[in-house]
Amino acid sequence: MRTTLTIDDDVAAQLDRLRKKDDASFKDLINEALRRGLQQMDARPKKTKPFRTRTYDCGKPLIDIDNVAEALAYAEGEDFK
Repeated sequence: MRTTLTIDDDVAAQLDRLRKKDDASFKDLINEALRRGLQQMDARPKKTKPFRTRTYDCGKPLIDIDNVAEALAYAEGEDFK
């Protein structure tokens, strides 16, 4: 089958690099890229395990972080109380 393709500049540059590296014809590269892309588009998405964050009990807080002035004083090493 013959058809005309309009290829973006970045894709054309990538194809040209591959053509020079692999010493392949432009037609063969286009067909291989289309085959791989179509197989990937047709395949079912891979199932991934949901991300889980482990929780840890850090114990009682050292300071009351609701009081910003106290938290800053503690962080800066000042004796607040």
